[in-house]
Amino acid sequence: MASKFNYTPYIFVVSLLIPIVVAFLYLMPKGWEVGEEVLILPKFNAIINGLTTLVLIAAFIAIRKKNIKLHRNLMLTALGLSLLFLLSYVTYHSLTESTPYGGEGALRTLYFVILITHILLAIAIVPLVLITFVQALAERFDKHKKIARITLPIWLYVTITGVIVYLMIEPYY
Repeated sequence: MASKFNYTPYIFVVSLLIPIVVAFLYLMPKGWEVGEEVLILPKFNAIINGLTTLVLIAAFIAIRKKNIKLHRNLMLTALGLSLLFLLSYVTYHSLTESTPYGGEGALRTLYFVILITHILLAIAIVPLVLITFVQALAERFDKHKKIARITLPIWLYVTITGVIVYLMIEPYY
């Protein structure tokens, strides 16, 4: 069922609020006493990113095989995993200080290149995912397919580099 509702203002607000809230959480002072359950969240986030990567690849394969129902279910799963990641990420960074990277030399440079591109594309992926989703919801599959060709590789990059960033910083937690 095609929808005439204009989601653009909502996509704009959500896409703007998420990075503002995350930046605020990074900058706000931390003085909380946190338990072990909070300290497991970075690993949990990496696992969520890895699972999202696998689900996105499976969804791509499903649509290439014209299995629309499976594709839709997998994409809803990817959205759910991404929302779970965001909630966990925000929780962790609202309660704890950021962990500085302790590597040196070329590895340090590589880490920051990956981290910076990951952050910038993580900000960019929010409106892309929402627009792609809304196009499918509105049954505008020609537009959905066109934007999905941009969204998928960026979303995959963000989820894969999320795991890489975790693996590179994990020794310094």
